This record gives sequence, C-alpha cells and structure tokens, in this order.
Amino acid sequence: MKEKNKHINSKPRTQNPELRTRNPEPVTSRRGFLKKLWGVLGIAAGIEMTWITFSFLSPGKRKYNKASTTNLIVAGKVADFKLNSVFPFRNGKFFLIRRGDGGFLAVSLKCTHLGCSVLWNEEKQEFICPCHASSFDKNGVVMNPPAPRPLDIYPVIVEEGIVKVDTGNPQRRKSFDENQIVYV
Repeated sequence: MKEKNKHINSKPRTQNPELRTRNPEPVTSRRGFLKKLWGVLGIAAGIEMTWITFSFLSPGKRKYNKASTTNLIVAGKVADFKLNSVFPFRNGKFFLIRRGDGGFLAVSLKCTHLGCSVLWNEEKQEFICPCHASSFDKNGVVMNPPAPRPLDIYPVIVEEGIVKVDTGNPQRRKSFDENQIVYV
C-alpha cells in the first residue's frame, strides 16, 4: 500500500508537457493587489503622522510684529474718560479703566481660567466671568476663583492727551502693582 501511495505522489500534476515547460506571465491576484495597496497606504499614513508630529512640536511664528503700529489702538482723549469708570473695547479685547487718581489701566477681557470673556458689572464694581463665576476687582485682581491669576494687562501710552493701548503685547501678571498704572 505504501508503494501505491508513493506512485500517486510522484505522478506529475500536469499531464501536458507544454504547460510544464512554458512560463506563464505572472498575474497579480486580488489578494496581492490589496496587500500592496495597504502597504502603500500604511507608508503614506506614517509619513503624514510624522509631518503632523514635527509641525506640532516645532515652534510657531509670531503673529504680530512688536514694532508694528497695527496693534496700537487709539482709545480717545484723556478728557473723554471720567474718573472711576470702566470702558469696554470689544474689538481691542480689553477694558480701559480710569481710576479715581487719574491713572489708566488696560485689562484683557479674557478670563485667566479658560479664556471666556469677562463682563463688567457696574453695580458690584467688578469683572465677572460668566463661564465659571470667577470675579475680579477693578484692577483685575482675582476676588473669587477658579481663575488662577489676575487678568492680563496691555501697555497704555498717553501722548499729547491721547490714550493708546498696545494690544500686541499682553503682559501676564501674578499680582497687582501700582507700577502697572499709567498716569497723565
């Protein structure tokens, strides 16, 4: 019986000698095509992921020029601002505060907690963040957390009786200091 099985296994699979000697052209099967396609797509995805990672980690370019005057907002004449008042400049993204002693302070309207726009409450004389109820006094100092620090300030420039605010150079601060106020 073993001989019979041996004879069966040694029998050539194709009986036609032409087919055994002829080398047919390679035909790409569907499975082979899909395997190559997934390989190419995998390489493309790897390149894209590398590009995204490097662009995320590389430092970005500054969006403003410190010497530029496009970030300088003319608020108005000194005489136009009453003592002890707050003036919103929504397009400039700040509040201009005229203190009782005549000094000016420009505070950002972005809350230092999550960046929501704070609102001035004239009745309570404080800035209130509508998102998480942080509140700030008239100088932008935190009165009620979760805001971690005072509101950012912008440099105020007073030239020839005209008040200007440089919104291109916001300054983070840890506390209020009298040196932050600009006097006329």
